Amino acid sequence: MPLRFSASRQLVAAMAAAIYLSGFTPLMAQANAAGPYLAARQADLSGDFAKVVEYGTRALVENPDRADVLEGLVVSHTALGEVDKALPYAHRLASINPDNQLAGLVLLGDALASEKWAEAIALLESGISVAGVVDQMITAWANLGQGQMSQALEVFDALSQDPNSRSFAQFQKALALAHVGDFEGAASILGGDQGALQLNRGGILAYAQVLSQLDRHADALELLKANASPLVDPEVDDIIARLEAGEVLPFTGITSPNDGVAELFFAVAESRSVDSDPTIALIFSRLAEHLNPKNATATLLSARLLEQLERHDLAVEAYGRVPKDSLLYQEAALGRTDVLRRSEKFDEAIEELSALADAYPETLRFRVALGDTLMQLDRFKEARAAYDQAIAEFSEDLPGQWATYFQRAIALSKLDEWPAAEADFRKALELSPDEPNVLNYLGYTYVERQENLDEALDMIERAVAARPDSGYIVDSLGWVFFRLGRYDEAVEQMERAVELIPVDPILNDHLGDTYWAVGRQREAEFQWSRALSFVTDDTDLEEMNPDRVRRKLEVGLDVVLEEEGAPPLNAAE
Repeated sequence: MPLRFSASRQLVAAMAAAIYLSGFTPLMAQANAAGPYLAARQADLSGDFAKVVEYGTRALVENPDRADVLEGLVVSHTALGEVDKALPYAHRLASINPDNQLAGLVLLGDALASEKWAEAIALLESGISVAGVVDQMITAWANLGQGQMSQALEVFDALSQDPNSRSFAQFQKALALAHVGDFEGAASILGGDQGALQLNRGGILAYAQVLSQLDRHADALELLKANASPLVDPEVDDIIARLEAGEVLPFTGITSPNDGVAELFFAVAESRSVDSDPTIALIFSRLAEHLNPKNATATLLSARLLEQLERHDLAVEAYGRVPKDSLLYQEAALGRTDVLRRSEKFDEAIEELSALADAYPETLRFRVALGDTLMQLDRFKEARAAYDQAIAEFSEDLPGQWATYFQRAIALSKLDEWPAAEADFRKALELSPDEPNVLNYLGYTYVERQENLDEALDMIERAVAARPDSGYIVDSLGWVFFRLGRYDEAVEQMERAVELIPVDPILNDHLGDTYWAVGRQREAEFQWSRALSFVTDDTDLEEMNPDRVRRKLEVGLDVVLEEEGAPPLNAAE
């Protein structure tokens, strides 16, 4: 059972406002730039870190003091998780421009990782800065690394006076106290005795370990279960099992001062991932990994940031670095297969998901993900089998299960097993009555089947109310009006749908039909022609049959309906 995540919004806002990387800019072109330089610049603009390294290294042969190239190499090596390789360029860049924050940040991270506490403090005092609050916390951990616990506590206590940093400073103080064995003091803070704290998942796990160290196993179990969610979380399940067996959990939240700094860099990365260039967030998450290589949480964040940057191969590699003996391995494996699927490496994704589903039968997400992947390939029979296996293991009804029933319903409908499909659609709505996707799909299907049209209209109107800017859902509303013979209302909705998604062939075809129904024949022919021009390899040819559209252009919709044995348009009224 994974723990619900809740970040300290005050700290995130403070960090987002304060963190900066002055001098962190793309490589700038020059009129007399050589080939490698231009290639490095192009690679930088496209976010290809490996190519920046390849061409940037060659560009330095001609001019080893080119600051923009050095900066690109520092960024790229760090983004690739190669902080050691970034260091020579960071040193060179700092010698050319001592105020360069990016170079200083990498040098700071390495000084901390090497436990060169005095050097790290000197870098901060020289003006290298992450953010004012974070700089002070780093100083506190460096003080602790030098054996100066009282100085560290003074910093945390001073920061606790500011409401913007109080909660996070208190949390860091609790970790420091637990690290030196003061579990009573840590529990007092984490338990809210000194002011309410909003703990994230890592904080809750650390608090559970602290409680276990104090022989408060029942309190630890209550804490974990109170913050549980329905999804599988092997790490939390393992901790609960060990507590129920009476085992005293070791405190692993912080094993060294570097772990504390790594937590800071991770928090910075997480906050920056929300509202800025993912590359900046990636630099901080990579530094967090450098400080604590065993921190699988930071590795997962790096992988997700690489996904945002669409560096899929690097994301797959990052997910793959979480070892099998890690309790976060299953989450990493699911992330890896998701990237494979989105990069259209379907065979690899299916092979891995099948193996994972067999290896971890209790983790139903692997079966569901396998079904979702097969659905993308229109392998509906195999997808249905995967969903069957997952649903068979549902021990109780939970709201989050609606998506699995919904996906199986789609597979069943594609397999012409309508009664079973309808039952799954209904089950999905039972679990999540206001889910727009289900309301829209089932309502639209009823319209196509000419069944339950009044109920279909109600479903689709509810879906549109929930998502008024979804072109596909608005199209469904227009289409049910069309089927009901309410053509003027159909035109209004269809025009709105095409405004929202102008190049969708199905929506343009539907708009053409509604124009024809109200006597706007020339406009109908124009929309049908547009629909044909927008057909691609991804178009659902069952929904939008190009031959049928061409026939409408030849003889009109009335004749096509007559040829198909369908009721004429006025019969729908």
